[in-house]
Parts: sequence; C-alpha cells; structure tokens
Amino acid sequence: MTIHDAPIRIIPAMWLGWAALWTVAAFTTKTTRWRESIGSRARHDIPFLICIVLLTVPGALPEILRVRFVPMGSLLPFLGSILVAAGLGLAVWARWHLGRNWSSTVTLKEGHTLVQSGPYRKIRHPIYTGLLLALVGTAAAIGEWRGVLAVACALFGVRWKIRVEEERMRRTFPQYEQYHKATSALIPLLY
Repeated sequence: MTIHDAPIRIIPAMWLGWAALWTVAAFTTKTTRWRESIGSRARHDIPFLICIVLLTVPGALPEILRVRFVPMGSLLPFLGSILVAAGLGLAVWARWHLGRNWSSTVTLKEGHTLVQSGPYRKIRHPIYTGLLLALVGTAAAIGEWRGVLAVACALFGVRWKIRVEEERMRRTFPQYEQYHKATSALIPLLY
C-alpha cells in the first residue's frame, strides 16, 4: 500500500469501526414508547440504502456514475479521509451525549429527555451533521459522480428525518421551540 492508496483503505475501516460501535451502543437504549410509522421510516431509510449501494457497489452501477468529477491525485483522498474522521468523530460524540435516548428511527423513549449538552448546545442534529460530513469526505476521496449522488440521497433522507423528528420533539417537550430558536439544525450559523 502506497501513501496514495492509504486514504482509500482507511476510509472503509473508519466506517466499519463506526458501524461496529453504533451496533454495540444500540443495545443500551431505553425502552421505546412511540415509534414513527413504517412509511415515514422508509422515506429516510431508502435514500440511505441507495447511498450505501452507491458507495459500496460501484461495479453494479452504470458507468456514467463511475466517471470522475475531479482528476486523480492524492490531495482529495487525503482531505476526504480527514473529513470522514471528523464527521464520524462528531457523530460518536453526539451519540455519547444522547446516551440511552438514542434510536436509529424517530422514537420516543421511556423517560426521554431533551439533550442540550455537548454538540447539542449548538446543533440540534449533530449526528446527521457528522454523518453528512463523513459522506462528503467519502465522496471527495472517491472522486466519482456516484459519491455526489450518494451525498444528495443522504441529504434528502436527513431532511425528511429532521422534519419528522422535530415535529415529535415539539409535541413532547414544551421547551423545544426555545431550543429550536437558539440552535442550528445541521450547520451552526447557516442551517
């Protein structure tokens, strides 16, 4: 493995490490009291599944999606790996602050609390911010149009999930509107 190949090998390892940590942490959550409908969940899960296919099964994709949008070189893969590490780090930090309230779907847990510590002080959905940043890094490292399409699919899924999640939070926590006004959804000072 050369220095130029390192990011392309390190990025999947970072994603696999994150997935393993996420899976183990999923066993420590509180009991679910309410869960979003299957139809609602499909609206954000299907775009994420498409994103995963775009990033992991390039041989099954049309050639036009495998065309590079940037010339080959070592800078973008290197910068991409930094973005992946930063994004997954943010997602793990946010997940740690959510603790037992976390769920992969929009749910209401027994004894659910409104978390406003750590990254939640500034960002309402820092896990999504982190995952999107990691996906942008992955797309940059790949340098192909399939990466751009994968990020677009993930963004579509995240936007839907935020809408459903925020609606539920408003119904559950009277103080949520004030928290909403004091924070950004994904990117501080921008969105």
